[in-house]
Amino acid sequence: MQIVSFVITNFLLGVGLAMDAFSVSLANGLGEPGMRRRRMALIAGVFALFQAAMPMIGWFLVHTAVTYFNAFSPFIPWISLALLGFIGGKMLLEGVRNLRSGNDEACELRRVSLGALLLQGVATSIDALSVGFTIAEYDVWHALVAVALIAAVTFVICLAGILLGKKFGAGLSCKATILGGSILVIIGLVIFIRGLLGV
Repeated sequence: MQIVSFVITNFLLGVGLAMDAFSVSLANGLGEPGMRRRRMALIAGVFALFQAAMPMIGWFLVHTAVTYFNAFSPFIPWISLALLGFIGGKMLLEGVRNLRSGNDEACELRRVSLGALLLQGVATSIDALSVGFTIAEYDVWHALVAVALIAAVTFVICLAGILLGKKFGAGLSCKATILGGSILVIIGLVIFIRGLLGV
């Protein structure tokens, strides 16, 4: 019974944590409707890796340097807002510029660079550092299993987001880039407001 409870708890935790990454994956799919399977797996894998790494880092900090972690916590919403606002704002401006100039090909060829993808991974998962408090009572092996489950759930949810974005992104061209950029900015604002309100 304890195993079932452990799996369900961490599965639901993974679903909750993956929602921001799902939205960003959707935006990535919108911006690159011709994305190949290997690239889809890479993007979903990056989000899964960060969603697993952040709670584990949080767990480690709770067990070693809780004072420093508490001092860092207030900056998390600001960091997410800055990263997603920058990436989304840049995407939005590029989409508007290309739409005005009638340069649809530039939008269709738009790919998220590896650097931008890593920033997205950090921005959507940095709030998961606080999950270290949630799993603080676990020993190291239970914590590793928990974050592996979170990673697996995130991977599947992000793949679904990319597929959905690709489906709706095909044919939208520059409008898809604008929509994707808008989603990133909105997600950044949501994370920021949630962080300020302590939700």
